[in-house]
Amino acid sequence: MKTWFEIALWKRILGAMVVGALVGALWGPGATSIGWIGDLFIRLIFMIVVPLVFVTIVSGVVSMGDPSKLGSLGIKTLALYMFTTLGAICIGLFLATVLQPGVGVDLSDAPAQTLGETIPITERLMSIVPSNPIGALAEGDILATIFFALLLGVGILTVGAPARSVADFMDASSEVVLKITHWIMEVAPFGVFALIARVTGEQGFEVLLNAVTLAVTVLLACVLHLIIMHGALIMRLILRLSPVMFFRGARDAMLVAFSTSSSAATLPVSMSVAEDNLGIKPVVASTVLPLGATINMDGTALYVGAVTVFAAQAFGIELTMTDYLLMAGTTTLVSIGTAAVPSASLFLMSAVMDTIGMTPDQIAVTVGFIFIIDRPLDMLRTAINICGDLSVSTAVANWEGEFDRAVFEQPLNS
Repeated sequence: MKTWFEIALWKRILGAMVVGALVGALWGPGATSIGWIGDLFIRLIFMIVVPLVFVTIVSGVVSMGDPSKLGSLGIKTLALYMFTTLGAICIGLFLATVLQPGVGVDLSDAPAQTLGETIPITERLMSIVPSNPIGALAEGDILATIFFALLLGVGILTVGAPARSVADFMDASSEVVLKITHWIMEVAPFGVFALIARVTGEQGFEVLLNAVTLAVTVLLACVLHLIIMHGALIMRLILRLSPVMFFRGARDAMLVAFSTSSSAATLPVSMSVAEDNLGIKPVVASTVLPLGATINMDGTALYVGAVTVFAAQAFGIELTMTDYLLMAGTTTLVSIGTAAVPSASLFLMSAVMDTIGMTPDQIAVTVGFIFIIDRPLDMLRTAINICGDLSVSTAVANWEGEFDRAVFEQPLNS
């Protein structure tokens, strides 16, 4: 009989999800009483996110040895993230148009949901430069932290030998923080169990029946995006790597993403599997993944597009090709401003829905309807977001010569 720690982490997490769902279904609302265990797990993860991002980015930049390499890496990363996001929204729009989940749906009884204002893209870009870098670290502002860490890393490289002690300190700090991350991941099965039990206890399995066609549409779109974009196109066609090996290596991070519904909370796990399972060198993992957790929202873009088409069908709004192009472009940009926290896309749908002429009342009613089924779908699309982060990281690592194929193809503890 295998001991607990001899069982592969993904098996422990998946088992915890199944048991948690059963316990939640049987216990009902009472399952919320153990939700604090899941909250504690998420707090542990958020505790380590900012230190992990900061020290690993600085250490990764220093390890490049050449500041100009950072520019090449950044351009490739941003271009590929935008490409995968655009692919996701196109798949979401296409399936929603074909399956027509909104046809025949009556939203007259749906509760209106008050929406927060979206952050203008100019304000979002301006906030990347922190007025107080220490404050940015304290507040957990990931984009500002990335910017400051990149500047510090380049500064250490430029100074050279006199800054060697600082570089060594950051390298050692990176090792320490990664070790703490591995310890936190051993708590993951218990946290996942509590999170799933609480969600199932509060909403039950029947929550998806309220909008089963929309749920199926989003599910199929997510699966197609994984298979076509990340499996066939990026892994098989572009990188000549095995899609099976990639998904196998990414499964731990995707399972944690599914249970936490937060790209930011999953970041430590993503960085761990990137290096240990996918053969991505720290120099790429420490820069590409934190950026992806903030701006790469494949699942969110896909979801927002599908829901917008759903709402248009429900309210009888005829969509033209221009509308589809506007939705694709707007959603791609809006996804950049999506916070890496649960259900953040609900507060950004108004920007996309507004492009097709929906009134504020129609938007509020749509979001109120979606809200009741958003949590399970949010879990699903977060897993897609994380898969996209790891796929892009694998591609960039290949192009930059920072990829270890032997690690990618190694037999994992299955």
